[in-house]
Amino acid sequence: MALDAPTMDKTSSDSTNTRHRDAEQTRSAILESAKNEFADKGLAGARVDEIARQTSTSKHMIYYYFASKEGLYRAVLEQAYAHFRLAEQEVDYTKLDPVEALTRLVGLTFDFRVQNPEYVRIIMAENMNNGTHIQEVSDLENRRVILTTIQGIVDRGIGLGIFKSDLDALHLHMTISGLAFFFVANRYTFGHIFGVDLTAPDMVAARRQHIIDAALSICLVGQT
Repeated sequence: MALDAPTMDKTSSDSTNTRHRDAEQTRSAILESAKNEFADKGLAGARVDEIARQTSTSKHMIYYYFASKEGLYRAVLEQAYAHFRLAEQEVDYTKLDPVEALTRLVGLTFDFRVQNPEYVRIIMAENMNNGTHIQEVSDLENRRVILTTIQGIVDRGIGLGIFKSDLDALHLHMTISGLAFFFVANRYTFGHIFGVDLTAPDMVAARRQHIIDAALSICLVGQT
C-alpha cells in the first residue's frame, strides 16, 4: 500500500492542476468576451447572457468568478491597466540613452492603444461615468510605476544637459497618452470629417512618428 501512495498523490495533484488550468482558461475567455461586449455596448448595454453564450459558460459561472456584472466590468478595467503596464515595461529603459528611451516608450504607448482599441473605448465610457468604477479597481499603485519610469528618463536627460530642466513627468505622460488616445478614440469621426483612413498602415506609421517627434520637442533643449 505504501508503494501506491505516491501514485495516488501525483494523480490527485495532476487533477488539481488540470482543474486550475481549466478555471484560468475559463476566466480568461470570459474576460476577453466581456472586453468586447463592454467596449461595444458600455456597462449599461452589455449583457451577461451574451458573454455566457460566446464563452459556452453560464451566467452562474460568470457570477461565480466575478460576483456581478459590475464586478466583471471592474475586472476588465483592471486587466486593461495591467496590460498597459506590461506593455510599457517591455523595455529596460535604464539601458538606453534618454532620447532612445523616450522614443521607445512613446512608440510602445502608441502601439498598445492602436492594437487594443477596445480598451480605449472602455476607458472613454468609464470617464463618461465619472470614473465610478475605477475607484474600486485594485493594484493601481503598480499602474503608477509609469511615472517613475518617465521620471528616470527625464532625470537622466536633464543630467546629460539634453532635456529641459523644468520637465514634469506627469504632464509629459498626459501628453504622450493623450495624443495616442486621441488617435484611436477619434479615428472614425476625425477620419470621416477630413476624408482620411486613420486605420491605414501608412497613416498609423506617420502618426506614430509625429507623436514621438512631439514628445521629443517638448523635452529636448533648444526645441519649442
